[in-house]
Amino acid sequence: MAAPADSPSQNIIYIPDLPSTRFYAGALALLSVLQYFVAEAAVIGAWAGQQPYSRRTGYISDLGAAGCGLFDGRDVCSPAHVLMNASFVVQGIGMMVGALLLSSALLCTAARPGAQFTLVPGGRFTWAAAVSARSLTAVAGAGTVLVGLVPEDAGSVWHGVGAIMYFGAGSLALLLLGWLWLRQTPLSWPILVCGLVSLGDLVTGGVTGMDVPEPGTLERLMGYPITIGTAAVGLVVAQRVGRDRSLRKSRGALQA
Repeated sequence: MAAPADSPSQNIIYIPDLPSTRFYAGALALLSVLQYFVAEAAVIGAWAGQQPYSRRTGYISDLGAAGCGLFDGRDVCSPAHVLMNASFVVQGIGMMVGALLLSSALLCTAARPGAQFTLVPGGRFTWAAAVSARSLTAVAGAGTVLVGLVPEDAGSVWHGVGAIMYFGAGSLALLLLGWLWLRQTPLSWPILVCGLVSLGDLVTGGVTGMDVPEPGTLERLMGYPITIGTAAVGLVVAQRVGRDRSLRKSRGALQA
């Protein structure tokens, strides 16, 4: 005989307390990337170069350069570089923790109000998109950790590798999640647009070799959308988990 729809066994499968806590931690990890904007503003305020720092012409990595002087033809001096590099690392760790703790099953259903949470949701392509988005988010997080650990003036190729990992994998992850959640949440379009803007400007930067009038603007159009879009992903998941936990608590109160 089939178990009743509100049986305890189904409640356990639906979304148990332990995974619920894990999903909250993953969502908060993704939301933690927003600290980047606070850190960047503080580091720019401490800039000590001969010319004021401009977001339009200055590279983001200039804020994390460890030394003062000319670097690649630019006058660089960022006394608060430790804060900037720490922010990169924190952002990257937040993305990797989010990718680790948020299950593919949850990502498949997070944007669908009232959708049944199952351990293996139907749809091969949907499942593959969720798994790929998690993997790409982890790669992007690892990339920005590299950027923070290896400043641009450290004389290592790994800084550039980390930046490409972040921009490329981060934009693709947002494109996948935006497509996966299309018409399921109002945030699906902003997430999709963030991925498109970042990827489009990454291609522009690659084609032009960043030889444009405002390289700082171009680089920020690659990076800012990833930060904003990743935080939006965390918000969608946190809302879903919070809604489901409230529903289960109300059901428990009625059964008591």
